[in-house]
This record gives sequence, structure tokens and C-alpha cells, in this order.
Amino acid sequence: MFTTMSAHPAGAGPLTTEQLARLQALARDLGPLQRAWASGYLAGMESAPAPAIAAVPSAGARVTVLFGSETGHARGLAARLGKLLGDSGVPARVVGMNDYRPRELKDERFLLVVTATHGEGDPPEPARGFCEFLMGRKAPRLDALQFAVLGLGDSSYERFCQTARDFDARLEALGATRLQARRDCDVDFDAPAAEWIAAAVPACAAQLRSTGPRATAVVTPIGAASATVVEADADGRSAHVPAVVLDHLRLNGRDSDKSTCHIEFDLDGAPLRHLPGDALGVVVENDPALVAELLEPLGLGSDTALAAALRTDYEITTLTPAFVAAYARAGGIEPLAALGAGKDRTALREFLQDRQIVDVVREFPVRGLAPDAITGLLRRLEPRLYSIASSAAANPGEIHVTVAQVTFRSAHAERFGVASGQLCRRLGPGVSLPVYVQRNDGFRLPGDPAVPIVMIGAGTGVAPYRAFLQERELHGARGRSWLVFGERRFRSDFLYQAEWQQYLKDGLLTRMDVAFSRDQQDKLYVQHRLRERGRELFAWLEEGACLYVCGDARSMAPDVHAALLDIVADHGGRDHEAAREYLNDLTLAHRYRRDVY
Repeated sequence: MFTTMSAHPAGAGPLTTEQLARLQALARDLGPLQRAWASGYLAGMESAPAPAIAAVPSAGARVTVLFGSETGHARGLAARLGKLLGDSGVPARVVGMNDYRPRELKDERFLLVVTATHGEGDPPEPARGFCEFLMGRKAPRLDALQFAVLGLGDSSYERFCQTARDFDARLEALGATRLQARRDCDVDFDAPAAEWIAAAVPACAAQLRSTGPRATAVVTPIGAASATVVEADADGRSAHVPAVVLDHLRLNGRDSDKSTCHIEFDLDGAPLRHLPGDALGVVVENDPALVAELLEPLGLGSDTALAAALRTDYEITTLTPAFVAAYARAGGIEPLAALGAGKDRTALREFLQDRQIVDVVREFPVRGLAPDAITGLLRRLEPRLYSIASSAAANPGEIHVTVAQVTFRSAHAERFGVASGQLCRRLGPGVSLPVYVQRNDGFRLPGDPAVPIVMIGAGTGVAPYRAFLQERELHGARGRSWLVFGERRFRSDFLYQAEWQQYLKDGLLTRMDVAFSRDQQDKLYVQHRLRERGRELFAWLEEGACLYVCGDARSMAPDVHAALLDIVADHGGRDHEAAREYLNDLTLAHRYRRDVY
């Protein structure tokens, strides 16, 4: 890695004193990703010829950077990696797994994989089809392939970076050889990802001494019809702009045990472009009351600078094994250290399940820790993403979102989600929040408005379908549309009921089926409605319909997928394996799209 040289005596090695001084000054001004670029650039200078015009290199003479991205971070790092390779004279292409043709894999010689992990060990939605291919019996031998894997994840989940681990192990099992070791990154991924990139670029340059031209990286966005160039500084974290709350409505009835809010933001001319299917990133803050509750047992309640930092910069809710272990070491807390060691995984899981960080600090108060020691234990506070529930064309200058308040009872108090608590409990008209648009090319309407669509959603998973129908209504789409919606109770939880009924009356919505789980003794969910309508659903798919699923990744999405497998098997005359391949083919054709969380 390209680092500062202060540990070496002036003038040591092949550099003159003046050269070393300039190098030291430059290195001090560079961030992690800039140092990665410089490292790759210097390595590439040894092997790169002068720029020239030539044909696109063959698969054997290039590096393929393959990314699986849910929130855009993996995509951004992959684009940056591809740019560094190209700048170093290494022909490279960057492509999303949802657009990668699996049959190309057998011809690859150099493969760099950058992938996130979604939830408890699942691949990102855009990577799901390729992941099933790679893990399945159709995957080819890859004895001529050299590869490396960079994983992004969240250590608060037990199966941290599992998708990267799976890719790494599977590629090795298929005969491929590692260029360098896998790196697993937590939510604070900048520095470790930069280190991995800094090593990968010269490793590829050394292995692939290209005799062709310098190459710029080409990125194939998920769902795009053709390749486009992505800016070098793309990293999945878009610049945010202020948005003012126009309207704030509770969608549930008075007797509901849920609180779901419809929030409309005024962009006030801000240059934010969004399409149906995209998400709104909200730069959130912690509840000041929660910050005060955290600082009091630490004896730091009067430290206003620390309180301000904890409110805006650090995650103080989600409890991770890493925090438990680190806090135990910092405070010399023996019972907590034993738990944080993770030898009893069941006990650790139960401890994490009903606590936030503030609960641990209350149970095991430690006085005397310095403010920087406190912040050193914490991860940065990440923005939260919400499916956009409005069409930009139908609502110019506005963005609507649908937010369900997250609430649970901890050992000490009622706790709220960071973002949902702020958006549903501490927000009202006139308040301004920093927001940005997170592109979601894996959840797009079909390009042909005559194509039928089937939209399956539970709870706030119905939000993007509101944007879908607004868009199709505005453009006079002729394609049939079918909505399958689930919630708890018809009387109090039928989100956007009047709008769906109007769309049915107008004919824009061809069909709607609902499942209200608490309105009868036996719980009824959307997957049950799908099974009941299996014959009609399969007929829609055979006629070319696009299928969408949006909602909970832990139970709803897997249950719906299982129902779809059974429907294809029962009504398509296929065995389970053939039904699985049918759905996988729909995924690769961008006709089965999921947005789950």
C-alpha cells in the first residue's frame, strides 16, 4: 500500500532527499481511497504502454470486476476499482451480477468480486440469480481463473459477510486460484476496502502485463440495456440536499397497533432525479434523549461536544458482538467479556436481541472513559433508505416515502428505530432533512408499458407500487397490472386503500388481491393468496408478465419465493429443480425482481 515514509531516514533507498520530501507531503494529504489510486497508478506505470486506439481485449486479456450491490456501496467500490485498473494500464470491465451472463464465466481469467451481504447471509437481490448459478450444478470448472473477493457487511448480523465467504469458497472449489486473500469489511468499510484495492491493482498489473492499450473501466449498471461510464468518484454515497417536509400523515386507523407514516418532501428545486423503484436516503440523527441516557451512566452528561457527535455521527442503537467485546475490554467487565468472546453463541444472540447499546451501558456503567475512547467503540451512523412512493413525473419537485415505526421493549425501556423514530415521532411539516436518491436499477418497470406486471407487497413494501402506478397512469400504459397486498387488519391497516380502489375503478389496476393476517383465526398472508391464484399467476408469467416482490427479507420474501416455486411446479408441470431454474431464468431476464429489507 502507498503510505507515508516517515519511518525511513531521509534520503534512504533510491529516492533523493527532495523526492522523498515531496512524496511524504503528498502522502499526508491523501485519503485511503486516494492512496489506493496512487498505489495502483504507480504499479501500472511499470507495465502500461502508451495510450492507443485498439480493439476491446479478449476475456483472457482483461480483468472483470463483478459486483453485487444492494445499497450502492459495492457498486461504487467496483467502479472505483475498475477506474484504478484502467488508469494503471490494465484493461478492465465492471459489471453487475444481474447483468453478467453466466456462460461467460468459463472464459474469464482474472475476476475481482465486490459483494455485499444482505441480512442474515443472503446475497444482494441483484446478485441472487448469478449466485444460484455459481452454487449450482451448472457452474463450470475454473482451473484457469485467478480471483479475489472483497466483502461488505454488517457485523451486527451473525452471518457477517457470508455472501463474500460463499463466493470465495465456491470459486476455490471450482479450481480457481486466489490473487489475494478475501477481505471482509464492516459498515466502516473505507479504510479496509482501500487497502484491499491498493493490493489488488498491482497484483493484477503484475499478472496481466497487457500489450494492448490503456483501458478505461466500463460499468454495466444493473438493468441497463447498454454499458455506460460511471464517474470515478462514485462510491454509493450520493451528495445530499435539504428537503422540507410538506405533509406528514399517519396511514393507520386509530385502533391499529402499528404506526405507518406517509411523508412528503419538497425538494425546492434540488437537482435530485429519481425513477420508480429508487430509494430515498435520509441522513438521520439519534434522539437527543437517547444520547443523554447513554452519557449519564458514563459520567459524561455535561460534555456537549461529545453529545453533539453522538447525535449526528455515531451509531448508538444497534448492538453488535464487536461492541460487546470492545466495551468489556475498555471497562474490564469480566461477565461481559466472557459473553463477548462468543463461545456461547446462543447466549450472545439472546443478549443482543433485546438490547441496544444504551442498555448495555446502563447495565454495566463505566466511569472514567475519555470521549475519544467512547467514540472509538462505535460505528458511524449510516443513512437509512426508504422506497420512494411517488413518481417524479406525476409529482414534480416532490418525493414521498412510507415509513413504519420500529418499536420494541428492551430490558429497561421502550426503544425506537433511529430513522423511523425520527421520521414518525419527531418530524412534522416545515422541518428540513438532508436526503439523497439511491438508484435501484434492479427494481424497474419494464421498458415496454404494454408488458403486464404483478406486484406483491406487504406493509410498507407497497410503497414502490404507488410510484409504479402513478408513472403508468401518467404515460397511459396499456399493460395489465395486478397488486397482491398484505397487512394486519382491513379496517385499520389498508395502506393507500382509496388510491388502489380508484385505480381499479379507472382500469389502471386490473386486479387486486389482499391478505389481512389478523382478520381471521388462522393467519392469512400474501403467499397464501398467491397459492390460491396459482393458475392465473402462472398464466400471467407465461404471457410475459414481470413479477415484483417488495417487503420483509426475513420471512415474507422467502415464503413468497417458496410459493412461486410450488406454483411453477404445480401449474407448469415441472419438478422442483426445473421450477427453480424457471424462476432463475426470470431473474436473469429481469422479469423477477425483488426489493427486500
